Amino acid sequence: MAQITNLNRYRKDKARAEKRRLGDENAAKHGRTKAQKAAEQADAERAARTLDQHRRDDN
Repeated sequence: MAQITNLNRYRKDKARAEKRRLGDENAAKHGRTKAQKAAEQADAERAARTLDQHRRDDN
């Protein structure tokens, strides 16, 4: 006997899988880990400090 397939369930499962795939793709493309965010912030602070150290006082 053939296996009965609920077409509504199949359609919804397929849509969920596609949505999950797109979300994972976007996370890989745009997402950053907490460590990456912290490193980027530290680099920005270091650059700002270096720039301030080279500022001239014209008083």
